[in-house]
Amino acid sequence: MPLYLGIDSSTQSMTGVVIDTDSGSMITETSINFDEHFGSVYGVTNGVVDLGQGVVHSYPLMWIDALEALFEALKRDGCALGEIAAIAGSGQQHGTVYLNASAADTLSGLEPGTPLSQQLQGIFSRKTAPIWMDSSTAQQCREIEEGVGGTNRLLNLTGNTAFERFSGPQIRKFYQDEPEAYEQTAYTGLVSSYVASVLAGKLVSVDVGDASGTNMMDIRSKTWSPSALDATAPGLSDRLTPVTASGSPAGTIHPYFVAAHGFSSDCTVLPFSGDNPCSLIGLGLVESGHVALSLGTSDTLFACMAEPRVSTEGEGCVFASPDDAHYMALICYMNGSLAREAVRDQFGLDWGGFTAALETSLPGNDGKMMLPFFDPEIVPNVGAGVVRRHLEEEDAAGNIRAVIEAQAVSSHIHSRWMGLDITSLYVTGGASANEEILKVFANVHGCPVHRFETTNAAGLGAAIRAYHGHQPSISWPDACGPFCQPVAGSTIQPDPSTRSTYDDLIEAYSAFEREHVAS
Repeated sequence: MPLYLGIDSSTQSMTGVVIDTDSGSMITETSINFDEHFGSVYGVTNGVVDLGQGVVHSYPLMWIDALEALFEALKRDGCALGEIAAIAGSGQQHGTVYLNASAADTLSGLEPGTPLSQQLQGIFSRKTAPIWMDSSTAQQCREIEEGVGGTNRLLNLTGNTAFERFSGPQIRKFYQDEPEAYEQTAYTGLVSSYVASVLAGKLVSVDVGDASGTNMMDIRSKTWSPSALDATAPGLSDRLTPVTASGSPAGTIHPYFVAAHGFSSDCTVLPFSGDNPCSLIGLGLVESGHVALSLGTSDTLFACMAEPRVSTEGEGCVFASPDDAHYMALICYMNGSLAREAVRDQFGLDWGGFTAALETSLPGNDGKMMLPFFDPEIVPNVGAGVVRRHLEEEDAAGNIRAVIEAQAVSSHIHSRWMGLDITSLYVTGGASANEEILKVFANVHGCPVHRFETTNAAGLGAAIRAYHGHQPSISWPDACGPFCQPVAGSTIQPDPSTRSTYDDLIEAYSAFEREHVAS
């Protein structure tokens, strides 16, 4: 019975997801919380150290302590690590790790009997790692865009404009602020490639999925872009290994893990990828046109595309898919459950009352609309401020339907740049349990909506990647199929009678939003 392990190294925890492909089931999901286990050692809160002025870092050594703790926890949960045939992983995207010239020899020479974190202490040219929460690199973003020939040039080259959290601007800031430490850096990796390197006992390249979130990879050739590297830092190409295909095995697990934790010496290590690309696999989005929407604190739309289309309006990010054949589009809306809860609380309702009001109001809301920007919005990029049209603030049912229709319509109009025929929508997250909300999304998009229940799509996606990397003759739909099924009986079909109503609303809302953004 071969098992496959997906490791998700996220912001606050290290999680292991083990799947059994013979039975098509998840065997276990175990997590190590950083604060709970290592907060007193590393001084982290919510897994990070907030240094002020937008600087947010974490500790690469802590992640390795958590990795060893995870393996022991999996064994306590009854998982036979010796039966794991392959491991792949997911890392919090964009975070960078800086290693010195001793790293390669140290990784290959790991010895049982001494904790990994003690053996690895000397390999860093920088003890901490800036992560995706770091927003201190606005200046570096501008410099990189100017260095490659402008914002549109970087967008078309890498699939994304420069983002403060992306790896390239963080590397540039390190070079500028700590030039001596940068000079001592022999290898620059990401969270994903760093953890994979420890497991394989050698420097493992960044995969195409995670490299897409650096502002440094040519999105079409899937190689480092010389012009982007030159705009980021001098000599950077010498500090990177080539981008690797996600499904190309990195090797077998280092003997340390065989002796210390009971893995098989034949266990294959696949390149790790980013958490967003792995979530694409974990939701089963492996064919062009597959789209998922996570309805959480923020709402996030994931889509699988055949080609790397980009949004000239900055509506989303584009990454290479870890299936090594497709591309991933990602749109993040800040006002997700934050907006839904704000409207619910405005009228003193529980979710039952909210749902009842939504159910009794009419599709199209009699022309009543809301721009639900309770907090500054990412897409479109506007400041906080709720705007209503033909809608009274005291109208409970009108406001409730308006916020849901706004979110559904926004997900429709701001995904047009992907050029996809959205034939089905997979929905996960807290609000996905609300059928009335899902009906609105089904009617606006004119396609079936399927509800998923998954606690860790990134970890599951990593486990499926391990399976496919170990058995590459299996098709991606077959690899994902047993693990990515919607909740039985949850599919909601669109109501054809609402089509013209929502066509009109989409046009009216688009104009309403454009007017507000331009004002």
